[in-house]
Amino acid sequence: MATTAPKPTPADIITDAIIDRLEAGVRPWVKPWQPGLGGRPLRITGEPYRGINCFWLWLVADCAGYNSRTWMTYKQAQALGGQVRAGERSQIAIFYKSYSKSAPSTVAGAPADELRRVLRSYAVFNADQIDGLSDRFRPTPLRVVSPIDQLPERATRFVDALPATLHIRGDRAYYDRVADSITMPATEQFSSRAYWASTLAHEAGHWTGHPDRLDRQFGKRFGDDAYAFEELCAEMTSALLGADLELPTAHLDDHAAYIDSWLRVLKADSRALMTAAAKAEAAASFLLRATGLGPVAAVDEPIREAA
Repeated sequence: MATTAPKPTPADIITDAIIDRLEAGVRPWVKPWQPGLGGRPLRITGEPYRGINCFWLWLVADCAGYNSRTWMTYKQAQALGGQVRAGERSQIAIFYKSYSKSAPSTVAGAPADELRRVLRSYAVFNADQIDGLSDRFRPTPLRVVSPIDQLPERATRFVDALPATLHIRGDRAYYDRVADSITMPATEQFSSRAYWASTLAHEAGHWTGHPDRLDRQFGKRFGDDAYAFEELCAEMTSALLGADLELPTAHLDDHAAYIDSWLRVLKADSRALMTAAAKAEAAASFLLRATGLGPVAAVDEPIREAA
């Protein structure tokens, strides 16, 4: 008797879509941000999405040609007097549901509560798929783009306040984990100060992984691909910071060897992408706090939105 294939999990759906884009030579977290257009996807409350939801909804919006940054459930749209157009398809957003489970205790046989987190999803629509919404959910007109050598105000504050040891020399950008310092070429060697700053954001992503900070380690789970996976985390950190600071990420180099390693890891473990996105979010939030810009609001998806 034929067996029915298991239903793909939310992690499977997102990871498979990312794999398809990587195999096509497209990294969905790379965006040429412009003031007024970029930024993180938003919940109906205006709060930014975090972690993997950010990368996933960027990908979906890019493929579908949506311009609005706001996503909401069917019921939320109705509550606002909106109506999802006939034939429009929803997308998933994910959240972690926490619960306690009793486990055997080593102390006098008494049970102990064990906190567990389970990945869940709910259906959302982009505001571009919904009629009858107010203009506040529509994209705002682009502001005049800053001169190419002028950094946005938040990006300038980020660069000036970054507490890492920074050396300006040579023609390579890299983080030295032993010396715990970042080396950057002079800004004149880049096509713009914005590209210089976003390259610095990438190296600062590596800087957060030091044992004295986030102590980022991947261990045996990723084996020989751990170094390339660290590069993935730094890239995703730079993409999140690019959205938060209005910096471009399109300049990042395509490292074919890294992409091959990412594909191996993602194909072997659908949760690997969730790990990378979570660690990138932690790194971006760490850097925003360290530079006095404040982290992105640390709000998990309300479970009631799953209805």
